[in-house]
Amino acid sequence: TSGRGPTGMAAAAIYIASIMTNERRTQREVADVAGVTEVTIRNRYKELADKLGIDLEI
Repeated sequence: TSGRGPTGMAAAAIYIASIMTNERRTQREVADVAGVTEVTIRNRYKELADKLGIDLEI
């Protein structure tokens, strides 16, 4: 699939939250726990942050 299901979006939101709260987790860590790929995290977090107007310093 394209990773746009609820699990991929939720995983991206968790990744963003980990950055914003200085509780950083790697894309791999979040992906492994969520059962999605790192590519899904990478694509969805950029998309989600852009749509929500969140500026992430990575």
